[in-house]
Amino acid sequence: MSRAPWRGTGDQCDTAGEQGSDGAPSRRLAGVDAAIFERDGALFVPGEIARGPWDPRAQHGGPPSALAARAIEHHEPEGAGRVARLTIELLRPVPLTPIEVRTRTLRPGKKVQLVEAALFADDVEVVRATGLRVREKAVALPADVSAAAPLPDPRSLPHARFTRMEGPSFADAMEIVPVVGTPGESGPGTAWFRLGVDVVAGEETSPLQRVAAAADFGNGISAVVDWDAGWLFINPDLTVYLHRYPVGEWVALEALTHVSGTGVGMAEAALYDETGRIGRSMQSLLLDQLP
Repeated sequence: MSRAPWRGTGDQCDTAGEQGSDGAPSRRLAGVDAAIFERDGALFVPGEIARGPWDPRAQHGGPPSALAARAIEHHEPEGAGRVARLTIELLRPVPLTPIEVRTRTLRPGKKVQLVEAALFADDVEVVRATGLRVREKAVALPADVSAAAPLPDPRSLPHARFTRMEGPSFADAMEIVPVVGTPGESGPGTAWFRLGVDVVAGEETSPLQRVAAAADFGNGISAVVDWDAGWLFINPDLTVYLHRYPVGEWVALEALTHVSGTGVGMAEAALYDETGRIGRSMQSLLLDQLP
């Protein structure tokens, strides 16, 4: 099922006016925090930009997902290659309070490793994540192996603001470029996302962190029930599969939501960078309607 492209706002998001090493505009967005988290010793302190849509006291799923991805990447980096699967369990609403991160190796190995990261707020576990890390090795693929065609260049399309909240929220940390679908209209949606702030202040944001931050928007851009009618469609988890990391700062989601009369749903999205397909994300959904 296809729909007309989003018209969006027609605006280009403001940046801080700086330039990166390649001459492109700085990834930092004007008027928002420079990073989602600040380091305070062993703790990660979220800014207001981490706030999510379901509870003004809680974070969007993207920030803790990106923080967990960072922890899994940083844990024993001399081990097996890169993360091919990242699974995030959002055990409780993640508060806008300092977060402690603990990591451990669940399965060591030279070719495949399983790493766990747990996020704690006031010593209460709020997120548990596992990363399947697979060794990388150059292989000669057959000439007839084809790749998915790339999506339209995000720089050629109008940006949009994907939020219905007052005050700072994680949607403000993203440049969002709709490709298919209209904000507020139900049905499948495709959009580009570019994280406009650092995940942790003073650190370069990795490609995996960028994917983790963007992938949590899948249920939002493909909703099939009406937010304005009081519907909630909260994802208590997020799983991302990547056959390669994205090149560049843009990540696209081609998303579709499925629901049932049992109050349970699912959102899935094909993931792209500017050169083509990179993987897939999945979210379980808890559906409810406010009285």
